Amino acid sequence: MSQPDAAADLPPFDPQRILSAPFAERVRLACVTWANASPNLPSVMALYWIKYFFPLIGGWAFWCSFNADYPGFWSVGQWAFTAEAFKKAMVWSMFWELAGFGCGWGPMNARFDPWFGGYRHFLRTGTIKLPVFRGAPLIGGDTRNWLDVVVYGANQLFLLRALIAPEVAPWLLAPVMLTIPVMGVLDKTLYLACRAEHYFVVLFCIVFAYANDLWISGAKLVWCFIWFWAATSKLNRHFPSVIMFMMNNGPFFPKALKKGLFTSFPTDLRPSRLAALMAHFGTVAEYSIPVILVLGSDSTILTVLGLILMTGFHGFIGMNNPNGMPVEWNILMIYGGIVLFGFNPDAHLSALTGDPLLLTVLLLSLAVVPTFGNFFPSKASFLLSMRYYAGNWAYNIWLVRKGDTAKKFDKLKKSAPLVYDQLAKFVPDPQQLAVAKIMMTVSRFMHFEGRALLEALPAAVDDIEDYEWHEGELMGGMILGWNFGDGHLNGEQLLRAIQPICGFERGEVRIVSVESQPLLGPTMHWRVIDAVDGVVAEGRTRLNDYLGVQPYPTGRFAEALARDRGTAA
Repeated sequence: MSQPDAAADLPPFDPQRILSAPFAERVRLACVTWANASPNLPSVMALYWIKYFFPLIGGWAFWCSFNADYPGFWSVGQWAFTAEAFKKAMVWSMFWELAGFGCGWGPMNARFDPWFGGYRHFLRTGTIKLPVFRGAPLIGGDTRNWLDVVVYGANQLFLLRALIAPEVAPWLLAPVMLTIPVMGVLDKTLYLACRAEHYFVVLFCIVFAYANDLWISGAKLVWCFIWFWAATSKLNRHFPSVIMFMMNNGPFFPKALKKGLFTSFPTDLRPSRLAALMAHFGTVAEYSIPVILVLGSDSTILTVLGLILMTGFHGFIGMNNPNGMPVEWNILMIYGGIVLFGFNPDAHLSALTGDPLLLTVLLLSLAVVPTFGNFFPSKASFLLSMRYYAGNWAYNIWLVRKGDTAKKFDKLKKSAPLVYDQLAKFVPDPQQLAVAKIMMTVSRFMHFEGRALLEALPAAVDDIEDYEWHEGELMGGMILGWNFGDGHLNGEQLLRAIQPICGFERGEVRIVSVESQPLLGPTMHWRVIDAVDGVVAEGRTRLNDYLGVQPYPTGRFAEALARDRGTAA
């Protein structure tokens, strides 16, 4: 809904104006408010970088002190870029993520009190989980039992044992080759949390290619495919909106350029040509990194140039606080790239042909699974498909009827209350809290994938004013103990898992579940799921039809939300 004099109608808006406006106008005002100012606070950013430099990197340095022939901390050049230091970094990163300290941690991910679930959730029986074989005896329950707790705890102990060893030998990691897949069968959440598509594959190389020294070549292949698939996943209409969103949030992106990220602030909040150009440049840069490092492996100059490009690329992402805060992963990508390609130029990818079995396993994990996942995204996690930060994710919006419905979530055994309950501790004023809740709609609408909601929301409920908006990403984080952008974790299966405990009535909770757009496919498939009735509506949104549409509901979309819809089913 455009304003008569948009240039004069700018934030800050009167809170009462926001709260009294219809849903479509509330979303517009929230989006304009967000676009007008970078919301990142220096104190919050400092908190994260303290975490990265001290417990994360400092912890890794401590574990390296156990290495054989350790020369002392100040001889950094002699120990930090060795094969053993790299292996310790991989093991520590997996432990760190499984403990809950990595992706999805802290206030930048709407975790206000406490800041994470992790082991506080995974080491407790009775908490919610998502088994692969739901309903199977012993392994298929929706709540964690002693087997789940023991396997998770044992895996963490195995990783700690490797961290204090003078050498990360295959026999120390061999048990992890068993516990990680078992954890994944018991709870899909844990398999994704440990970044199995990356860390587990590299550990597999260390275990099964240690004797013939091919594990470094195998790790190089992992890095190359990560760059390739991450770049490929950005070949869509979504990525410019990611750049627009991240840069407006970015603490180091010049404020003078931020309004230029939008086509015409405040009347047109679609990504500008600047945002699109930055997106295209990032895609080309990511494709170029493995090409330069592999083809230039015999040239010191090309290797150095490739490593500079790689460091700049991942450093740029990490410094601008991307959604989900996967900064630890970007740090590891930089460090690993330097160790693998800079300090081991003689470990060529062609050497992998000497171990056909290892090469087959690697290609299955790094080529077949991501190919399948990119073309059939509903069948595989975006992490396993290596579709990192492309703005094209499966997601869910939980619509919870206002009143006492939200209290039913308190019946669940979980490590943290729902995000609005957490936020209420820090925002005691009811009016300010209500505005903060509205601001939580911004992230989903401002990304291009949010256009599917313009079609799905009117079909979801009779009157959206009767419902409270909850991001599925945050619901999953509180109920499952971990979240990092995978809508498959916080959709229909999660609702089915908690329904017997919460006992929602018909119409009390409805999920708008949107699947990501297949590679080269034209649509995003969405469904509306009721806690009692299951799927009550579904459709497919053609994304090209929405290139000229604003991120918030306007025109016929606003009208569809405003009028009485009758029975949504």
